[in-house]
Amino acid sequence: MAYTTINKSSSFMNPKLYTGNGASSLAVVTGIDLTASGGLCIAKNRTASNKDWYWVDTVRGASKTILSNGTGTEQNYTTGITGFNNNGFQVGSATQTNGSGNTLVGYNFKAGSSVAGSTNTAGSIYSTVTANTTSGFSIVKYTGTGANATVGHGTGKIPTCILIKNLSQGDADWAVYHAGTDPSIPANKYLNLNTTGALADGTSPFNDTKPTSSVFYLGNWVSTNGSSQNMLAYVFSDTQGFSKMGSYIGNGNVDGTFCFTGFKPSFVMVKRTNSTGNWSVYDDVLPTYNVNNLFTMVNTADPQEARDSIDFLSNGFKLRNSDLTGTTNINVNGGNYVYMAFGQSLVGTNNIPANAR
Repeated sequence: MAYTTINKSSSFMNPKLYTGNGASSLAVVTGIDLTASGGLCIAKNRTASNKDWYWVDTVRGASKTILSNGTGTEQNYTTGITGFNNNGFQVGSATQTNGSGNTLVGYNFKAGSSVAGSTNTAGSIYSTVTANTTSGFSIVKYTGTGANATVGHGTGKIPTCILIKNLSQGDADWAVYHAGTDPSIPANKYLNLNTTGALADGTSPFNDTKPTSSVFYLGNWVSTNGSSQNMLAYVFSDTQGFSKMGSYIGNGNVDGTFCFTGFKPSFVMVKRTNSTGNWSVYDDVLPTYNVNNLFTMVNTADPQEARDSIDFLSNGFKLRNSDLTGTTNINVNGGNYVYMAFGQSLVGTNNIPANAR
């Protein structure tokens, strides 16, 4: 049996570096056809100061934007991510997505064959879903009830990370379920993507119930299930040779903790859970060598920062930072961390090896 069914990870998740020109239209080539499949685009200006993270997906439609560095409602930014095409996405003149001469990045996730999504009736709340059962990723839109409920997600796998945003209420945090926070009782703990806050306990976000291969569970928290409010979830499941949502303990040493993923990462996001810390993002598009010393933080509008931090290896990643000071907060001695990682397996069903970094 093959190690993984995903031979080319960039067909499902593809970080793309580009240079802005400030014009009203710029095509960003990602290699993912977002006119034939559903998907998510996340854009960030890496070099200009005070530029938000733009999250746009095909279910809600181009220009319908939410920000991971804030609590705001969904906004219609007509000069941000303005459209999807058969090889990527289009951006307008906004400096957040197309600052002239600036270095920007787009993180692109392919969902299912239904671009705008279709009705899923698996949960007590009917949802609109576009799901990729191969990669284990789906985009889920639903209307909250304010009472305990279930929502169908369509991946056919048990989710290991769920990001939820209330699109209608401006003071609602992003809610994060991550199975790595506590494998024994994972569903009574949560994080907030838009803050540095530590892991919190609560029954209201996910109703103290672990998700299944068909549904995830909700309590009555406004950030996950606001009554009569529009809600959005991005659902991720571990897929061998492509994605892993894991955890580790830091050692406070430049010869840091090694995390086995089973593939060469192209994207890693890390968050400390037993204390405050930013959501630090590393990718393989800048820089293209080890030690990877450039990172951004999805909970802030700050530009990229430079600090030797992490090695991307053929089968995982290794921390290379003592983390005694600074904002990375990825390897404090005794620190508990969770991560999201996506990348390319060494060998897929076609038995063609991938190159190490």
